[in-house]
Amino acid sequence: MLNAPEASPTGRRVISAIVIVVALVLQVSVANRLPLPGGVTPDLVLLSVVALALVSGSLTGCVAGFCAGLAADIVPPADHTIGRYALVYCVIGYVCGIAAAEMDRQSTVPFFAVAAGALLGTVAYAATGMLLGDPRASWTIVARVVPLQVLYDVVASPFVVWCVLRATRRYDRPERHRDRFSVPAARYRAMSGRTRL
Repeated sequence: MLNAPEASPTGRRVISAIVIVVALVLQVSVANRLPLPGGVTPDLVLLSVVALALVSGSLTGCVAGFCAGLAADIVPPADHTIGRYALVYCVIGYVCGIAAAEMDRQSTVPFFAVAAGALLGTVAYAATGMLLGDPRASWTIVARVVPLQVLYDVVASPFVVWCVLRATRRYDRPERHRDRFSVPAARYRAMSGRTRL
């Protein structure tokens, strides 16, 4: 039996854009309004970027991170220098995409990668704030906020990763499941013109 045809790259891009838009809307309308201790909320947009990078690779992670970060920089209540989220999410998407080549999608490793991406993203955002002179990015505030931010991101990560995996399952890269040089026997016979007697 022949394998199913590959999904189009356009479909993968559309699904990635939908994931980013949904994450951004949920971040602004739901997550930012949660009365969690410490005044910190989970970063659903960052988690979506990390999950997309783990599923689709470094290029998609980088582009998705830049677009999602730029949207997060512009969407109200944006009260920081424009470009900080774009830079941080772009770098995190690229790094997590590089790590995706080493991971098995069926294991729990992606959840640990999401936790590491959340930690790196939170620290990088705070570091860029300190470099740009943001008064809310002092070491005392960062030391208090970063552990809570990472904890909330880790708690939210299974749900976000599961949703992204479900949304992108049809557009998964084929090399994750089979060797790209392997050809099923029926397909090989059809290509070579041989038939079994």
